[in-house]
Amino acid sequence: MDNTPINTQHINTLSGLFMERVRLTPDKPAYRQFDPDSQNWIQYSWKQMSVEVGRWQTAFIKEGLQAGDRVSIMLRNCREWVTFDQAAMGLGLVTVPLYGEDRADNVAYILNHSDAKFILLQDANLWEQIASSNADLSAIRRVVCLQSSDTKPDQHISQKNLVTSLDNWLFGLTGEIQSIAADPASLTSIVYTSGTTGRSKGVMLSHKNILGNAIAASQCQAWGDNEVFLSFLPLSHMLERTAGYYLAMLVGGEVAYARSIPQLGEDLMSVRPTVLISVPRIYERVYCKIRDGLETKSPVAQSLFKAAVNVGWTKFEFEQGRSSWHPKLLLWPILKALVAGKVLAKLGGRLQLAICGGAPLSEQVAKLFIGLGLPLVQGYGLTESSPVIAVNRVNDNIPHSIGLPLPGIKVRIADKDELQSFSDATMLGYWKNEQATRDTMTPDGWLKTGDKARIDKIGHLYITGRLKDIIVLANGEKLPPSDMELAISLNPLIDQVIVIGEGMPYLSALVVLNPEAWKVTAKSLGLSEDASSLRNPKVEEFLLRTIGSQLHAFPGYAQIRRVSATLEPWTIDNGLITPTMKTKREKVMSRYRAEIDCMYEGHCR
Repeated sequence: MDNTPINTQHINTLSGLFMERVRLTPDKPAYRQFDPDSQNWIQYSWKQMSVEVGRWQTAFIKEGLQAGDRVSIMLRNCREWVTFDQAAMGLGLVTVPLYGEDRADNVAYILNHSDAKFILLQDANLWEQIASSNADLSAIRRVVCLQSSDTKPDQHISQKNLVTSLDNWLFGLTGEIQSIAADPASLTSIVYTSGTTGRSKGVMLSHKNILGNAIAASQCQAWGDNEVFLSFLPLSHMLERTAGYYLAMLVGGEVAYARSIPQLGEDLMSVRPTVLISVPRIYERVYCKIRDGLETKSPVAQSLFKAAVNVGWTKFEFEQGRSSWHPKLLLWPILKALVAGKVLAKLGGRLQLAICGGAPLSEQVAKLFIGLGLPLVQGYGLTESSPVIAVNRVNDNIPHSIGLPLPGIKVRIADKDELQSFSDATMLGYWKNEQATRDTMTPDGWLKTGDKARIDKIGHLYITGRLKDIIVLANGEKLPPSDMELAISLNPLIDQVIVIGEGMPYLSALVVLNPEAWKVTAKSLGLSEDASSLRNPKVEEFLLRTIGSQLHAFPGYAQIRRVSATLEPWTIDNGLITPTMKTKREKVMSRYRAEIDCMYEGHCR
């Protein structure tokens, strides 16, 4: 079935994009998700989605919501996420996506800060947790839960009944899909990201921001007639939302929603996607499985695998024009059949593009997958840039770079080697935070990324460091360690602390305990006061609870999962702090490398 490409010159809003896709390919599969009752994957056409969007819009109108009102969604990826988003945007409502795994008090903060009037979430129990926070949620008019209640559908939902099921909310409603005339530069979504003070900041994005970024991204790849995207990164993350939702709509691809990360392997085999968008941690998990599996294989099998990666990498470099032809390339068809093809078959066997973003990907991991023949490209961006700034192309791929800027995006290297960008995709600013907006934008309108970079002779970008003090976890989450460290050190038990986790699956901490406070703590735990007791599991459990209480105001994903303690202070004399009392992070991490390795034992990069 033909995609019938969309003429983007006549599309200027995200709801307009959806309606044009429905018009062009109404019967083509749009979304696919697993039905636990029938144990089957169910497909939904663009026409079916359009009917549902019209129905939801009728329900929104019935609530009395007006253009510009904020409406929030807290669901895992599913077709209802798209229905909500399109119904809201078509009426001029402003969507506020929330992470499904976020802590209830942070969700309550965002709902309050954004003045959201409506929220769609998984079930009533979750709302009870959110409502139990101290935040003022009086602006909320309606709470709709995806899971059906046991109560009989009622056409007359009163305002007093704040919480209702989706079935009740939609009962008896129908309606034609609407897309009101909207200024492309108008606010369409507020996407909250972690801020430097511990609280989330609301990035204001317009139709023009997001749509322009999706269109530019679509120009970086040749697309087939029947692309299939497997979606598992949260749609609250702008990488998945722009590249795995709007871009897929642009190229006429079908999106299949993975059931869960633990079931991802099965879903890859069932869905057999042609496009995969992920953060490094997913590729790293597969890498670790491959590496661990090799250890159980015979020496011959191990040699064959290494040969396949080596020859495959040589083939890749030759095809990229960076090396000459070598006779060992003649071995590739055999090694592909014996090794590489079997590995890629476990990823569905049809991948034409694997995108990695959100955090740096290890060269070691990239080389293995590319060597096996996976068309893996790394990109770079920020929520504030809607989000993609640069990406490698399949035919112009330097794995340790972040590629070339997207069409229409200007970049420059400013003071202190900071990478800055300028484009129509740059955010409108931060919601209710003019100072943060001024701090992030230059007077001439360029976005400060906070990352140090360089540009090679042919325009490829390379990230060389970070100006702002931010940790990027393997799943792409960004956190401010200095603010977390300040909060943790306010506890009298902890004199000094550094938070660790760059490129790792979770956060850990190294702490120096106050000797006098430790004596009291040790006694309460029934332990001796000497340093040997610090290795007792009771101590780590106690410290994790203590640190958790100190990080109460931070986003839910800002959680310390391992901690290592010492009584030896970091001083100027032992070279671990500066004369101005600033901790030398790299020196501390080098000194305590064994402890850090222990905290991440069993996890590879």
